[in-house]
Amino acid sequence: MLVRLQSTLGRNDLTEQMVLLPEPNKPQTAESVNLIVAYDASPKSHAALDIAFWIAHQTRLATNAQVTVQAVYVVEENYNNQYPDIYHSAKYLPTLECPVSNLSKSVTSVLTQPKLSAITPQLQDKLLAPLQEADRIIWQARSLAEEWQGSFKSHLRFGDVGTELRKVVELEAADILFLGCRSVNHPIIKTLGADFPSAVLGIPNCIDD
Repeated sequence: MLVRLQSTLGRNDLTEQMVLLPEPNKPQTAESVNLIVAYDASPKSHAALDIAFWIAHQTRLATNAQVTVQAVYVVEENYNNQYPDIYHSAKYLPTLECPVSNLSKSVTSVLTQPKLSAITPQLQDKLLAPLQEADRIIWQARSLAEEWQGSFKSHLRFGDVGTELRKVVELEAADILFLGCRSVNHPIIKTLGADFPSAVLGIPNCIDD
């Protein structure tokens, strides 16, 4: 995949620039390719998503493999510091992994579950704020995927970023996780751990050229 990207950009150093964690030793299949992108609507995560779409497109043209691009947004666990008075109730929210078209409906059904029935309207508004922001971000990823015209999925997760990304990569048997960072010294790389179940690619420095 990176060889094709290098050829297109006229570079020969993308592997050195982009591989943040190497590909683990595991059985490979030529029938399907799963690319996961950690997306938070930042410019760098936009770049990571664009690279994933480009690689998916080129892979689909060059092979008969089914290629799926997936965007993952994690509502970080530190939002309990922003809303300490509702975190006890918010922690009952299950992981939401659903098509974007069903996201708002799913959020509504979660909030009306009995475990959260005692929340006052004011606290419920505070609880909805990070969910509404997550809804906006996931919708943005979906709109960027429209030109891809391939298989696309989105995930909304709650908790520690590194832990939740690992869960999605394992669940989807992903081949690559794309991150919007450039260095192996980025804090998120340390949270992923050395035994991460897929290769981890960042964005190359040359995209600013």
